[in-house]
Amino acid sequence: MRILHTMLRVGDLDRSIAFYTEVLGMRLLRRKDYPEGRFTLAFVGYGDESREAVLELTCNWDTRHYDLGNGFGHIAIEVDDVHRAAEAIRARGGKIIREPGPMNAGTTLIAFVEDPDGYPIELLGPRPGCE
Repeated sequence: MRILHTMLRVGDLDRSIAFYTEVLGMRLLRRKDYPEGRFTLAFVGYGDESREAVLELTCNWDTRHYDLGNGFGHIAIEVDDVHRAAEAIRARGGKIIREPGPMNAGTTLIAFVEDPDGYPIELLGPRPGCE
């Protein structure tokens, strides 16, 4: 077994695809409209779906905004250097909502960026011993 994808509902699919591809550097892997269901799915990620988990962006045509609720935490992305990644994301128009620094009650260096729909994305440096 393996994790295939995580689904996020988004209000503006083109804006979200631009964020994940242009700001975070993912690739648009596939996109398909479902007219009978009035929604579009787009899959984005850093690698091929046959080997890596990806994000499924779901755009329901009749819904422009979602409440995030209080159960969802965040998406985590490993980066080579948290400081450089945060600055590069900011330079490409991304919104940094927590500057790079140690995590609460720990020493792991993290930062957070927010996607166009308000979903938080954690940036983490490489973790020794994790492969």
